[in-house]
Amino acid sequence: MLSALRKSIQSKPSYHEIQANVLAGLTVGVIALPLSMALAIASGVPPQHGLYTAIVAGIIIALSGGSKVNISGPTAAFVVILLPIVQQYGLGGLLVSGFMAGFILVLMGVGKFGKLIEIVPYPVIVGFTSGISVVIATFQIGDFLGLSIESLDGHYLDKLSTILFALPTLAWQETIIGVLTLTVLLVWPKFRSKIPGHLVALLIASTAAWLLSLSVDDFSVATIGSRFSFDINGVVGNGIPPILPTFEWPWNLPGADGAPIGISFELIRLLLPSAITIAILGALESLLCAVVADGMSGKKHNSNDELIGQGIGNIVSPLFGGLPATAAIARTAANVKTGGSLPLSSVIHGLFILLSILLLTPLLSYIPMASMAALLLMVAWNMSEAKYFIRTVKIAPRDDVVVLILCFLLTVLFDMTIAVGVGIGLAAMLFIRRSISLTQTAEIEADHADYDMPDNTVVYDINGALFFGSAHKALKTIASVRPDVRVVILDMSEVTLLDMSAIVAMESIANDLQQKNIALIINSLQPRMILKLRRAGIRKKIGKIAFSRTLNDSFELARKMPS
Repeated sequence: MLSALRKSIQSKPSYHEIQANVLAGLTVGVIALPLSMALAIASGVPPQHGLYTAIVAGIIIALSGGSKVNISGPTAAFVVILLPIVQQYGLGGLLVSGFMAGFILVLMGVGKFGKLIEIVPYPVIVGFTSGISVVIATFQIGDFLGLSIESLDGHYLDKLSTILFALPTLAWQETIIGVLTLTVLLVWPKFRSKIPGHLVALLIASTAAWLLSLSVDDFSVATIGSRFSFDINGVVGNGIPPILPTFEWPWNLPGADGAPIGISFELIRLLLPSAITIAILGALESLLCAVVADGMSGKKHNSNDELIGQGIGNIVSPLFGGLPATAAIARTAANVKTGGSLPLSSVIHGLFILLSILLLTPLLSYIPMASMAALLLMVAWNMSEAKYFIRTVKIAPRDDVVVLILCFLLTVLFDMTIAVGVGIGLAAMLFIRRSISLTQTAEIEADHADYDMPDNTVVYDINGALFFGSAHKALKTIASVRPDVRVVILDMSEVTLLDMSAIVAMESIANDLQQKNIALIINSLQPRMILKLRRAGIRKKIGKIAFSRTLNDSFELARKMPS
């Protein structure tokens, strides 16, 4: 815990390095400001909650985590999980889910699950992210085109149908601003300017919308100021409240019915699947981001400490109105490219957003909703991994293609909770299947030049792990031996694993051989596995069984055994 902060302090950074991190933090803050608002809106909550997330989680995770350069906050990956929670349980339910997910992440870090990213197959990750991007992009069509939609309810196909039926209500004013914003976002990178493209796009679009509203009579677009309002402690206004995040227990906040959601075992039971999904996705996202950041910066993160830091950040963030958070690859990459090398840059990024709440909220209210939708369309495209999705479909083995498409479809058509469960389950099944294929049993021929095999003896060479998936396959050939055989030798020098299923299978085979008056010799099995067999009582129950260290010892034992 706190490994990134400790290492940063121990490195005794120079004044130049500190200055570089301050500038990097300001740059990332400029990038994170509109993104945080857009992601909160996409998640179904007012934009200030995204800003609170970037401030609280961004600072706390940086100070308590295991990566020096990760920038944490709201991310697009969470949108498809958070939006259904908001629709069903309201803001209170969302924050309680994030609060629970924080504890799960801490337990994952304490339990040394930091290598989690390594056991999730590439097709599963690409399937999730591509599915998420499609859902995010679809939900932005309404604001991008200014469609008249009261609410998007139901599953993906229901929502898509609602959007399609609403197309005749297209507002040309909103569409012009949305297209203008998207055009700037696409063109600006070609200038290779250090100024973030989305900042330029929002400035141009907001200015254009304001000027057109003054010069054209019927030109009017929805903005953050017109869409959102607040009433906090008697302070009423439109847009984003110019108030710092304040402490409040998340269960005191309103649910979907407007009343405080409260806290109960039943609520925890209902929200637990969502909390687990948030924790798993947050862990994958943050560790993947840390791996990418290590490659860019040349530094090394502590994966378990990073999970603990992410957990602490997600525990504290809901207490101040923040959404679930994780490390963001785009913001982290921008941090490294602009000189970020210490947790200081993430702290500065959070402080910049905090000052923006106090000083810039009147200006932020002028940002058009169509521009925010265009920004999220770009985010969705960038995270879609379209190139890698197509490449995987073209060149990957059939099993991986099936997993990729299934995870993609489940994410789009159902929800992330189902997709995460099925995806991880498929990953485990594929691993077991491939491990089974690596476990082989082969009979060594009696006339092999390297062996002086006794008469009426057969030797089976077993390679690989003997576990519940492979034990029966590996041992079933031993059950049927020639009538003239009196000794069976199992060469297990290359057996790497022996679980209870394998022990039971071996016991069954040994009993069967004993009934046929055939002796069993186990050769070169590792001592810890021999101990497992002895604890299971196999040697006591079965008379004609022995252990040996080498094949020559096994042959000597075979010659001494009565026929």
